[in-house]
Amino acid sequence: RCASSSGGHDDEVSKAERANRAQEIYGTQPLTIFSKIIDRTIPADIFYEDKKCVAFRDVNPQAPLHFLVIPKTPIPRISEVTEDDKELLGHLLVTASQLAKKEGLDEGYRLVINDGKHGAQSVYHLHIHVIGGRQMGWPPG
Repeated sequence: RCASSSGGHDDEVSKAERANRAQEIYGTQPLTIFSKIIDRTIPADIFYEDKKCVAFRDVNPQAPLHFLVIPKTPIPRISEVTEDDKELLGHLLVTASQLAKKEGLDEGYRLVINDGKHGAQSVYHLHIHVIGGRQMGWPPG
């Protein structure tokens, strides 16, 4: 999830710090909320699924349209991908692009991948935020 517009940045940073500490303590990736969405043990507004990924609407949208594309194979961080992940990563980006088009984001959109503590990653399961439907600002952080 992204930070909310009312001081949510600190909330997301705190979540990222907690998730980073959990990863350091456990040494391996604990089951994430996204794993539970994939296996349907918690609900989500899933609007696309194929053999490799799932897309669902963000519960805390930062724009008129905000959804996530996540791989079914849990990769904790973009910084931990390997050569073997090339096909999956390409599939995620192509899927994000096709879904953005289907959702009417013809004027453009932003793709965001948070990585690690300083990137404010709060869920250690690779995910692409697709955010659009309004003019984005710059710089983003």
